[in-house]
Amino acid sequence: MRSQPRLKWLALIYAALFGWILVLAYTGNLPSQLAVIPYYDKFGHIILYGVATYLGHRLLHRFTFRLGHFRLPLWVIAFSTWTLAEEGAQFFAPTRSLDALDLVCSALGIGTGYWLAKQQLSQPSAYSDGSQLPESKH
Repeated sequence: MRSQPRLKWLALIYAALFGWILVLAYTGNLPSQLAVIPYYDKFGHIILYGVATYLGHRLLHRFTFRLGHFRLPLWVIAFSTWTLAEEGAQFFAPTRSLDALDLVCSALGIGTGYWLAKQQLSQPSAYSDGSQLPESKH
């Protein structure tokens, strides 16, 4: 299988963006213009966590955790665990608040990102870089 340099760069850039958004949120410096969008924080959780899960699973889908007969995707388990910890840490942050609906939206984003990545990975007709497999001649 080919290496995925574009996907790796995209994931790295997205991780930096995700981290920057967290810094802005924890320091109370998110742009005030976001407030004009109803429920922007809920949609933000779905989108941010969905894209992170999609990119992470696309890159790390080979790493799994075995639990009995089940093979669980390590990235999804680790990112979900981090999400729980990060949401719990908001209880102690003066500029953030612990919100169960945020956690539900994050879980929805994680589930959607995982599902989309699985769909993409199950496509046998495309390489990871978007080029098509050569036609087989019989």
